[in-house]
Amino acid sequence: MKLICGTLVLALVIGSLAGGRLSNLGGLRLRWGPLALVGFAMQLVNPPGRWPLVMLLGSFVLLTAFAIANLRLPGFALILAGVVMNFAVIAANGGMPVSREALIASGQADTLAGLLDDADRYVKHHLASPDDRLLFLADVIPLPAPIAQVISVGDVFTYGGVGVVLVAGMRRGKGVRADAETEPEPDARELEEGLDVRG
Repeated sequence: MKLICGTLVLALVIGSLAGGRLSNLGGLRLRWGPLALVGFAMQLVNPPGRWPLVMLLGSFVLLTAFAIANLRLPGFALILAGVVMNFAVIAANGGMPVSREALIASGQADTLAGLLDDADRYVKHHLASPDDRLLFLADVIPLPAPIAQVISVGDVFTYGGVGVVLVAGMRRGKGVRADAETEPEPDARELEEGLDVRG
């Protein structure tokens, strides 16, 4: 949660420094927005048994479709790449493998203990092992305090894409207005010639 909030704040600051306006985000037209909302909600649901993993995989299907539908917008290519990478490693391993070393480096000893003592509680994640596949796409990147989180390469792409979407959305229309302001007005001779031709 801290990383998400930090990404949003940083993107808004960069967008403002780049001359963008927060109000311009209101003109950002996202397609199939409800898919993203449902997809995120499915990742928060933790029913008993193996259903959390089923919900997690289903959420990635919805998020992939949402990203594809908005590829015309800057940043969504990065989001799509990140979603696909996370989807691939989770599907290949029946959950997201998490590096033991990364957990320790990020200051999450409690989470490590939980994965060791009560693996059934963490259906969506498990400690990485040599049997896991695509480990380079797993949660192997430690972020120390105050964030204290382990992320994947896919997360980097996804968060980076969200930042690009926000910055580009804040600067939306800026170039058009600048062109309109700098476009030279026709002089009197050009106007007269135009009138002569039409006459």
